[in-house]
Amino acid sequence: MLNLERLRTLDAVARHGSVSGAAEGLHVTTSAVSQQLSKLEREVGQQLLAKNGRGVRLTDAGFLLAEHAAAILAQVQRAQADIEAQRGQVVGEVRLAAFPTAARGLLPGALTALRAGHPDLRVRTAEMEPEPGVRAVLRGDADLAIVLDWSNKRAPVPGGLERAHLLDDSADVALPAGHRFAGREAVDLADFADEEWVSWPEGEFCHDWLMFTLRSQGIEPRLGHFAGEHHTQLALVAAGFGVCVTPRLGRPRPEGVVFVPVRQQVRRHIYATWRGDAGRRPSVRAVVEALRAAAEPLRG
Repeated sequence: MLNLERLRTLDAVARHGSVSGAAEGLHVTTSAVSQQLSKLEREVGQQLLAKNGRGVRLTDAGFLLAEHAAAILAQVQRAQADIEAQRGQVVGEVRLAAFPTAARGLLPGALTALRAGHPDLRVRTAEMEPEPGVRAVLRGDADLAIVLDWSNKRAPVPGGLERAHLLDDSADVALPAGHRFAGREAVDLADFADEEWVSWPEGEFCHDWLMFTLRSQGIEPRLGHFAGEHHTQLALVAAGFGVCVTPRLGRPRPEGVVFVPVRQQVRRHIYATWRGDAGRRPSVRAVVEALRAAAEPLRG
């Protein structure tokens, strides 16, 4: 009889494309992944992995079994969701991915409420940018993800996923305290046509949004520095190395930085998203409701 955990390991290798990626997704060592696959090969009597340069690839038998493994695991997830729904109890484990400012601004309150209201529920969290978070939910590596898009650049919802709106998060321009616009009540992005910008790293959704937004204002941005963490962005602003757009949720407030609202009402839309079949689980619904409650005082 095929072992379910070994099938889960094979499925992870197929989805991540490598033993190391599977190990990271399963939160185990690469040695543990290799051992599970070796045992699975002995169970089926066929080679499932072959060397491919410095990595590995699935053999034909590996691809065939991985397809069956994905179907079996999906059915197991549906069965678990149905059983949990039938019991109507908020128990077990929920894996939640959240981008950094949402993790800082929403998770402490939500997790505190869940611990008080549902002591038999374990919520395991991980910081993850929105696009990797969505992929983790689609792959089954996370049960829920907190994601975002912008008022002028929406992100599509992949098929099979549902989402719930949590809040709209306004963004301001962060300026050095001595900047000539630091005393204004509001600014236009066009006011900074000649400024140097601190941006999110290239390839991230928020970087693409910043480029799109500035260019739509007729600004070809001068990018001086790239940083994924808002703490780092604002430290660079405080030191006089540029300006940046900074949302309010979970925002640090370092000395030497002034936040000025944007007249165009720049906003992020923040959502929780999950697979449709997982929505039947009382534990998933409880986490969504806790996130909504944590977001309530922050809604503008």
